[in-house]
Amino acid sequence: MRIGVIGGSGLYRMDGLEEVREERVSTPFGDPSDALIHGRLGDAELVFLPRHGRDHTFNPTEVNYRANIFAMKTAGVEWIISVSAVGSLRENIAPGEVVIIDQFIDRTRLRKNTFFENGIVAHVAFGDPVCPTLRRFLLASAKEAGAVHHDGGTYVCMEGPAFSTRAESNLYRSWGASVIGMTNLPEAKLAREAEISYATLAMATDYDCWHPHHDDVTVDTVVAVLHANAALARRIVAATVPKILAHEGPGPQSSALATSILTPASAVSTETRRALAPLIGKYMPA
Repeated sequence: MRIGVIGGSGLYRMDGLEEVREERVSTPFGDPSDALIHGRLGDAELVFLPRHGRDHTFNPTEVNYRANIFAMKTAGVEWIISVSAVGSLRENIAPGEVVIIDQFIDRTRLRKNTFFENGIVAHVAFGDPVCPTLRRFLLASAKEAGAVHHDGGTYVCMEGPAFSTRAESNLYRSWGASVIGMTNLPEAKLAREAEISYATLAMATDYDCWHPHHDDVTVDTVVAVLHANAALARRIVAATVPKILAHEGPGPQSSALATSILTPASAVSTETRRALAPLIGKYMPA
């Protein structure tokens, strides 16, 4: 069983992780953000990927999300836990608390958000954009870890890299959104296209800029809260691993493409079928 973890560069420094090694990979969509870091935790192999690179060299728009998810797929990953810093849009979600996301609003505009183009078209179901099974596991693990947590919430994904204006922040609040971040879309969409079960562990670091009694968000405040909560994130991830291992059968999203590809195999080039073989090979052999 291989479980992917995408987030900060220090997530792999968890207690009990053994046989740690790095693997440099390339994909038809370019190189991922960094080397994949493999490690064994009990009976599971974890595959970590620093979303922005280990030195945080890619801004949210520059992250090669397609390469990141494709690399996870080719590594045999069936589940991805996304650990993400977010700003809180609700009074009751304080910095340092955790939100187990169940919905997204996409406000990005400059990102490649599909593997299916240039002669092949697929439309995956995305009404429930996170895997309900993995979300349930993360929720239980957050409780076990003693985290102050929130069951469900809507994540607004903005383009960035600048933070929100006050008008934008209040607009998102009027929509009923819970948190705001810059990375989890198109990541979640691509994971669904790759038939990987994906869920978000959102770590609130600030109150964005809407709160009248708190300073506006800055990099310093985000980093300080992230460092304070890094150990908590690692504990939640570690507690989720045995729950995933106990899941019977294939990953819950392992057939997401079964009825999603519209283009007939006869119209898809051999080159495309070969390039996308890790995604579509069981439906369209190369």
